[in-house]
Amino acid sequence: MPTCTVHPLPYQADPADYFARVRQAPGAILLDSARPNASRGRYDLLSAWPVEQLSPHDGETGIDYLQRLRDSLKRLGTANLPDDLQLPFAGGLIGYLSYDFGRRLETLPALAVDDLGLPDAGLGLYAWALISDHQRGTTQLVFHPSLAPDEAQRLLRLFLAPAVTDDKADFTLKAPMRGDLSPEQYRQAFERVQHYIHAGDCYQINLTQRFRAPCQGDPWHAYRALRSACPTPFSGFQVLADGSALLSFSPERFIQVHAGQVETRPIKGTRPRSQDTVEDAENAAQLLASSKDRAENLMIVDLLRNDLGRSCEIGTVKVPELFSLESYPNVHHMVSVVTGQLAADKDALDLIAGSFPGGSITGAPKIRAMQIIDELEPSRRALYCGSLIYIDVRGEMDSSIAIRSLLIKDGQACCWGGGAVVADSDWQAEYQESITKVKVLLDTLGQL
Repeated sequence: MPTCTVHPLPYQADPADYFARVRQAPGAILLDSARPNASRGRYDLLSAWPVEQLSPHDGETGIDYLQRLRDSLKRLGTANLPDDLQLPFAGGLIGYLSYDFGRRLETLPALAVDDLGLPDAGLGLYAWALISDHQRGTTQLVFHPSLAPDEAQRLLRLFLAPAVTDDKADFTLKAPMRGDLSPEQYRQAFERVQHYIHAGDCYQINLTQRFRAPCQGDPWHAYRALRSACPTPFSGFQVLADGSALLSFSPERFIQVHAGQVETRPIKGTRPRSQDTVEDAENAAQLLASSKDRAENLMIVDLLRNDLGRSCEIGTVKVPELFSLESYPNVHHMVSVVTGQLAADKDALDLIAGSFPGGSITGAPKIRAMQIIDELEPSRRALYCGSLIYIDVRGEMDSSIAIRSLLIKDGQACCWGGGAVVADSDWQAEYQESITKVKVLLDTLGQL
């Protein structure tokens, strides 16, 4: 099997310097751990100039699109890394799946308005990547064997040249970020969810509201400010062909595949952080002791066990962690871990087909929850609750749940916040939680 060529570069803990050299190139994308030395923040990965761009065709099913992705990986060709290297990517697909890609996998109503026009998916096929390993303190250029030698030399010159001075173009909001739903409108939607729960239609619904404002300036400037304020292990920045930008600061892994081992880490259960250390510790303790939050989390763990079971060997799906605590600058989260062994006749794209979108941001049962979401949320979610993802030619994959995420498009900045509604939820608490989760983003943007 062909082997990738790997060239070491000076290590950079922050990918901004290297990404500045390509961020205005076609297909520029950064998957950013933003959390050096953390167990789920080991690698940064960036690339640009894809071999091809792949978005769904009109009327194309999700299964057919995923098969096109599979075919594109085959065309690029399988390759290994040198034996002494542990890197997550040897060439392959990088990009996003929007929440609404789920409409191509399941039959859903079309009630929510598509007023943003984001394509349901956008992945590029990349023959090279720059990868920083924060555990080992290395930065390396990885060239797939199919990359033309002159292109490899061009990229080496680009990244070995003295650091460029990235333009410091500003980013500003022209007005404060406002929610699309008033408290009263949210309450009405909440009560409708309660009606469905008590009627036995569902057990849990993730109810979301959108915040937005007119904006101007450079989205990369916004990304760097938000990254500093809210470092998370699944951050990312992607530039689309029309100039739109996807900015994500997600703490949540969707699905990882490594050497055939599958892992998902659903988040369900949230409390705000406090600058008072005693109050902060109390908030964390209350979260871990909350029977309501544990019940919500367990519902999603059961859902994901079922989803992963469609593509994993029978008997291998396990729950090695249940109700763990993860803390971020703005919130404490309750997190569980579900693992499995990928079946011999399945691949990472089969996992996506059987599991997308993630159950932690829909509810249970999933399909009915998605139908109710479409009825009660006035606009489509776009990137929010979709995924930033890579799938390499060896079958390795990692992906996020794109929460704490923004779409900057057509002079407008949008972000979303939400939470799980169950039978004993309080509407005011849930409404406040939807704001708490994105407050650090709204406040930071407002100060630029």
